[in-house]
Amino acid sequence: MSEKEQAPLREIRINPIVPSESVLVATARAMRPRKDEEPAPRDTRRHVERCPFCQGNEAMTPPTIMAVPGEENWQIRMVENLYPVLGETAGGALTFGLQQAIDGYGRHEVIIDNAVHGIAIHEMDEAHLALLFGVYRDRMAQLYASDSRIRYVLVFKNFGPAAGASIAHTHSQIIAMPVVPENLHNELLNSRVHYQKYNQCIFCSLIDEALTFEATIYDRVSGEIRRKINVGQYVVERGEHFIAIKPFASRYEWEVHILPLQHDSDFLNISDAQRADLARVMRRTMARLDAVVGGVQYNYFLHSLPRSEAYADCQSGFHWHLEICPRTSIPTGFELGSGLFVNTISPEDAAQQLREVSLES
Repeated sequence: MSEKEQAPLREIRINPIVPSESVLVATARAMRPRKDEEPAPRDTRRHVERCPFCQGNEAMTPPTIMAVPGEENWQIRMVENLYPVLGETAGGALTFGLQQAIDGYGRHEVIIDNAVHGIAIHEMDEAHLALLFGVYRDRMAQLYASDSRIRYVLVFKNFGPAAGASIAHTHSQIIAMPVVPENLHNELLNSRVHYQKYNQCIFCSLIDEALTFEATIYDRVSGEIRRKINVGQYVVERGEHFIAIKPFASRYEWEVHILPLQHDSDFLNISDAQRADLARVMRRTMARLDAVVGGVQYNYFLHSLPRSEAYADCQSGFHWHLEICPRTSIPTGFELGSGLFVNTISPEDAAQQLREVSLES
């Protein structure tokens, strides 16, 4: 059976980092009848007169927290979020019966990624992206240092209405919170267990597998080939210091993770040389996604080591990373009810399509 004639794939795949998180890969679902939808139009204007994030409209936002290279001709600007999910007032905890709550204190800020209104990540130059990653790092460090109650600082980006973006001008957000998010908590706990058992970071092992592992899996009864795994099959992009990988158990059809090739648990340790390479890998990965998906809307977020004694022994087993989650579908009742993500494109095919995009070096 040729590759194009392969039978529909139906597999429940287990996330090796968080085994309780499963993904149903069901390629036949992609063939079901549905109305074709045009990609959401992207606002590509360089400047919008009434956009609060465009240069010249600084009075429409809260005061500047940080501006790079300076306030006069900034290329990256940071302000408080006008509609924060967390505030700076903390009154303590509240418990009644089985119910528990703590005040939602913390910080919520907006990072205006670029002075150009409608520019996409893959259209920014690498020097600018390296600068942006430096702003992430510096502000995370400042927020941790400013308040000992802060346990985690999350950097994330919503791009496009399907990803939750309410303003078209390119921007990221940063939220400092008094708790560690559950998804990160689960990654930390499971990677710690793996390290205690095997004395090896599970993320490093996955990178090694992506770069070196190959196998042919046969059916024990018929002897037919069930699966072939080739070296580099899940690699989308590779630089000197970073690698972009398509997860075997991808929750989203075009999900990609970027990780440092050398073990490091904390994004705050990133060097200038590493920032430059991360910028290159990020730009090329986003260019591949844009070429294949077209007008891709996405979320990305950084997972790094929290500031809490509870995770002090996770440094050797946890590996910081950036997750890119393109939003090409809406979760169904099955996914919400079961907690099982449904992926209609095999991660192997998705990785191949992304790799095959021809990019300028």
